[in-house]
Amino acid sequence: MSATYLTLMVLYGALMIAVALWFSRAAVMKDGEDFVLAGKSLPAPVLAGTMLATFVGSGSIIGGANFVYSYGPIPGIIFFLGTFVGILCLLALAPKVRANGFRTVPELFQARFGRATRVVGTAMVLLAFVGITAYQFTGAGNILSLILPVSAAQGTVIAAVLITVLTLGGGLKSVAWTDFYSAALIVLGLLVCLVYVFTQDVGGVGSYVDRLDPALRTFTGSLGPVQMLGYFLPLFLLILGDQNMHQRLAAAKDGGTATKATIMFFVGAIFIIGPIILLASSSSFLLPGIEPDMAILGLAGAETTPELIGGIVLVAALALIITTGSSYLLTCSGNFVYDLIFVNQPERANQRAGVMVGRTSVLAIAVFAYIMVQFFPSVLELQMYAYTMYGAALTPVILAALFWKRATAAGAIATILVGGAVTVFWEATGRSADVNSVIISLPAAIVTLVVVSLLTPARARPVEATAAADQR
Repeated sequence: MSATYLTLMVLYGALMIAVALWFSRAAVMKDGEDFVLAGKSLPAPVLAGTMLATFVGSGSIIGGANFVYSYGPIPGIIFFLGTFVGILCLLALAPKVRANGFRTVPELFQARFGRATRVVGTAMVLLAFVGITAYQFTGAGNILSLILPVSAAQGTVIAAVLITVLTLGGGLKSVAWTDFYSAALIVLGLLVCLVYVFTQDVGGVGSYVDRLDPALRTFTGSLGPVQMLGYFLPLFLLILGDQNMHQRLAAAKDGGTATKATIMFFVGAIFIIGPIILLASSSSFLLPGIEPDMAILGLAGAETTPELIGGIVLVAALALIITTGSSYLLTCSGNFVYDLIFVNQPERANQRAGVMVGRTSVLAIAVFAYIMVQFFPSVLELQMYAYTMYGAALTPVILAALFWKRATAAGAIATILVGGAVTVFWEATGRSADVNSVIISLPAAIVTLVVVSLLTPARARPVEATAAADQR
């Protein structure tokens, strides 16, 4: 156990706990909307930081690094390109999402398609997001095993407890500010590590290219075009429809703030994903034979970097993963508060009850997420399942609710069920080892949405009209 690593972790932990305690005060945390949407008061830099930290967590530091280490930097660019294309599309959606102000995606579904779609959508959101929360536990556990004298399994338990406790604090206000600090820390850590590794270990850009395995210099690595598409689509679909992204845009002070924050999110992603691709691909020849999940973490924990730099990277990665896990626990609690418990009554009539239900649901979701960890051997596999479950089953319905007036409730429900069922079938039968399930489930979901909607009568009101009515 390194004293430097431990000291950095204690300092970071103290800062996060202080932030959580500050925002958990009764004067700040008045009701369920404060807990889930931060009172719609977040400024652009904090909003951008929380969007960045929410999306770029274990799936990037561990799952994405695994992919780059295994297939090469160019396939890694294609893999992460889904994130950037998704952010650009989200930029176009930002003012509309902020204006509608829905607290959850299923709330949007009810406004557009009715109660039944909201119920089905809630079940699917929870099923997908529990999976995303689960691999944050795994990723943080891997890091803790490098910092503390514990195994990865023991680290996962510690991570689950830590992430849950931080989420129980001040809700989105707490999570957003810890996200902001964590995003700044990981950008600093990755850039410093990249400069050191390239100058001291790799030997410059020319040496980097020469030392890469020829198989990793190709356009798609050892993957075929269809397989490559299967890795691009899940990230793109998730970020486009991610309830976390929509909640954070709804939590902005106004539409202009939401747009500025999305632009900052795009720029920030470059400064995180770029170093991840370069460091993970360098790890393929600096640390050959390691577990691919450890491509970034291995550099930080090995003799390739000074202890201080490695400690900053490890603690920054831990910070990012913890805040991502907290964000997904929090957004799931929003589904319990608004889509299940208080769906038939004004939530503000039970102000403290809204906070209590949110915190209780966080505990329940954390337990289910920890159970799910036991069924997936790697972060990348769990990542692809969770992203596809959400992207194929829910994102088409979200876009239809916002932009396609001919979409019907029957079409929306059928799409959610078909997208989810095909994903589960493809994963359960082991076919995803050859072709990722999104290649099959997304077309099935889109065809279902179009065909069923055209065959059934449209009775839904436009989203804008419904949102305006709900706010009166």
